[in-house]
Amino acid sequence: MSTAVALSSSLKHNLALGIRFPQNPSFYRRNGPKVSTFRTFTVAMAAINTTPLEICVKASVTTPNKLGDCPFCQRVLLTMEEKHLPYEMKLVDFSNKPEWFLQISPEGKVPVVKFDEKWVPDSDVIAQSLEEKYPDPPLVTPQEKALVKDPSGGTEQALLDELSSFNDYIKENVRPLSGSLNVLRFVYLLHNRFIVFSLKGPFINGEKISAADLSLAPKLYHLEIALGHYKKWSIPDTLPYTKSYMKTIFSMDSFMKTRASAEDVIAGWRPKVMG
Repeated sequence: MSTAVALSSSLKHNLALGIRFPQNPSFYRRNGPKVSTFRTFTVAMAAINTTPLEICVKASVTTPNKLGDCPFCQRVLLTMEEKHLPYEMKLVDFSNKPEWFLQISPEGKVPVVKFDEKWVPDSDVIAQSLEEKYPDPPLVTPQEKALVKDPSGGTEQALLDELSSFNDYIKENVRPLSGSLNVLRFVYLLHNRFIVFSLKGPFINGEKISAADLSLAPKLYHLEIALGHYKKWSIPDTLPYTKSYMKTIFSMDSFMKTRASAEDVIAGWRPKVMG
């Protein structure tokens, strides 16, 4: 198996980038969780009186006291950031997992968040719990746009096909109106039928970011860095909407605050790529 196909397959298996859209499906997933360091982040005035949520995350292998390369940890941190919740990160050294961590996470996985004195694992469950406990602002994604596991193979062409489907979907989301009309919706009469047009935004659910974006973005970030480093591959210019989507997400304050360094992503993927 070539290095290119091996990397694509590894990315496919570990990131599980799977998104279902109205026309075409596809995308990724990977679970994973250094000294145990606590760091507290307080986000936005709305949450100033809220007790910080405790979250165990993977620590950096390249820089002391920094967040590591787990996309599932970033997904949860992004959710907390977008909901303006304060949190306290407990950085876990994955090369020497402390006993206190193994007691609350017997499988040794991250993220794990403490809700009402109970430690809850799994980013899917945590994200859902955050939505239920802190519904404002809402990040719910419509059922038809929810993330799903994609069973197809991990070849380079399969990856390109998925990114192409995503590009087409985002393209449909961006339909700017001509002139100075600044509205999200308008209706006009054509052949006795009312036609509704929507000015949708750059995200999966339209103009507002949702849980689907927060789950997908960290995986695309890993994909871009890992493929770029190990295969010298980048998103082709034939997929401008995918590239624009990634640029928009990656430039958000919440994303930049919770992302792993490129060095950590590269280090994290090295054993999977090199064997």
